[in-house]
Amino acid sequence: MKRLKDFFWPLLGLAAVIWSLNVLYSKLRLEAAADAATGALLEKAGLFESLKIIAAQIGGKLHAIPHSGYLMALACTLLAYLALAWYDRIALIHLDREKGISWLFITVCSFVTYAISHNIGGSVFSGGMVRYRAYTSKGLSAAEVAVLVALCSFTFAFGTILLGGFVLLFEPQIVQPLAKLGKVPLTEGLTMGIGATMLLLCVLYTIGAWMKLKPLVIKGFKLEYPGMNVVWRQWLAAPAELIGAAGIIYFALPEAGNPGFFVILGAFLLSFSAGLLFQVPGGIGVMETVFITVMPTMGATSVFAALLVWRLCYLLIPLAMSIPVVFMFEEQQLVRKRREEAGK
Repeated sequence: MKRLKDFFWPLLGLAAVIWSLNVLYSKLRLEAAADAATGALLEKAGLFESLKIIAAQIGGKLHAIPHSGYLMALACTLLAYLALAWYDRIALIHLDREKGISWLFITVCSFVTYAISHNIGGSVFSGGMVRYRAYTSKGLSAAEVAVLVALCSFTFAFGTILLGGFVLLFEPQIVQPLAKLGKVPLTEGLTMGIGATMLLLCVLYTIGAWMKLKPLVIKGFKLEYPGMNVVWRQWLAAPAELIGAAGIIYFALPEAGNPGFFVILGAFLLSFSAGLLFQVPGGIGVMETVFITVMPTMGATSVFAALLVWRLCYLLIPLAMSIPVVFMFEEQQLVRKRREEAGK
């Protein structure tokens, strides 16, 4: 049974990627074939030739994005990663361990953590390993790091539920294409009810902090309920990160057929959550398929190009920047260990 569980999620993720890439290819090919001349070429072309034709169209969409669009995408990336650093700061405040740990250290640690975890998947595990190495060097125990990782993940989930609730309440039609694709009988009224419930959960969580609920003790381990000094920060930091990440895509999309930022935010929340659910590294294939499905008013190649910009700004550039930081940190730790051993 244990072996089956070990293989279940990787196989499920692989199946999701294969299915998503198949749907994605079909949508991109269908849009390319809308042009009569291109359609004639696609009818005669094999798989690789078809991919070349589609890639050329996507390249044209990337070239059409103005310089201001790329600059705003980079600004949104900066906002997102600063908010992610705030996640760590909030968790340290909850642990009452923020003193003696500089904002610069927290920001660099958070940046490296998310740059790696967003790309390789398994964010709790991979992020936990990076944070463990960093924060134990500042005196935190393994248990404290575990709480920090859990609270950072919860802050992200809180932001997703909060913004997702608003999207479902005010833009319930956004999930209809997905419901039809999965043959799920989901009405707009039911969608709005789900959105309202999600917002209610956020309010109840906040009320719990205001009431100062007692800690939960499990076999001697005390789990403290976050106080208002933590919760009000989560109300700001979590939406800021998600708005920044969605903003990258918004500024990379053309104005023609653009449904507006609120719908794009909803599409991002749905697609990014789907990628996390299936544990697909970077949500590759899954994000594109979901995003294109819930935004039928925009061309598939335009959406795909915008998501390539998102991957470049939010995933690949941060990953490239984080790798040297990891090596520098490990080198410093090795030097410090040698000095301590030499001093004994």
